[in-house]
Amino acid sequence: MIDVGDGHRLYMEQCGSPGGIPVLVLHGGPGGGCSPAMRRYFNPRAFRVVLFDQRGCGRSKPNASVAHNTTWHLVSDIERIREELGIDRWIVFGGSWGATLGLVYAAKHPDRVAYLALRGVFLMTRRELGWFYGGGAGAFWPELWERFLAPLPPDERDDPITAYSRRLFSGDLAVETNFARSWAAWEYALASIESEGRGGDAPSDYTRAFARLENHYFVNRGWLEEDDWILKNANLIADIPGIIVQGRFDMVCPPRSAADLGRACPRLSLRIIPGAGHALSEPGIGAELLRDMDRLASNPGPIGF
Repeated sequence: MIDVGDGHRLYMEQCGSPGGIPVLVLHGGPGGGCSPAMRRYFNPRAFRVVLFDQRGCGRSKPNASVAHNTTWHLVSDIERIREELGIDRWIVFGGSWGATLGLVYAAKHPDRVAYLALRGVFLMTRRELGWFYGGGAGAFWPELWERFLAPLPPDERDDPITAYSRRLFSGDLAVETNFARSWAAWEYALASIESEGRGGDAPSDYTRAFARLENHYFVNRGWLEEDDWILKNANLIADIPGIIVQGRFDMVCPPRSAADLGRACPRLSLRIIPGAGHALSEPGIGAELLRDMDRLASNPGPIGF
């Protein structure tokens, strides 16, 4: 555990070779937490893999806390971890919200990022939030969209992010937990292209942290200074090489954002995976990421290792 101040202690782990190519893995959500499955993309003889649970989620403490929990706190936490581990530069590997955080971190600390490996790109824009929480994705899954809106009063359904926020931060644990399950089920059900509409059944503590943190970040638009902040600051990361792996049929984060990022940052190679959705577990997405990491393991010279 690493004490980062503000009452937060972060769970962090390392695996692989101590002398390997450093790579930071950023989980999604916000609020998703890291998992052992995230290690499988890295040859343990070639990489030094660093994973951590961001503030308020996973094994970090306090659970589900949104106090002192913003994008900028997380960027500072990443730098704190890098300095404590004595790492000069590293690969940043993240998907969905992990891609967002990786891009913001790279824009603030471009000299510390040797390579970006991004999946299911999310740029924290009004357009993207409007797609997923304003009926765009719901046009493809009308029955699940109706289920997502059903717990809300009819006069609040035009702004479900704000409406859910009132319940997720009501102070009533039972209410928060029930609405957290509904919030998370909507996203879980759409993550895989093979989905049959079931949202999964994660433990209550995990689901409450995931829903509260995600909603907290979305209500505040990630604390970015303006809409489309990442693309407007793309010049700051334009010299960083990397890869964008994007599912063609990603319902959570449609490919437009990945395409926009690829145009703004031509050193990021865009790979659209046919027959794939959003999840890291999609076979085509996982295979492409693994292939790219194996390529870097065999020839790290071009990125300075």
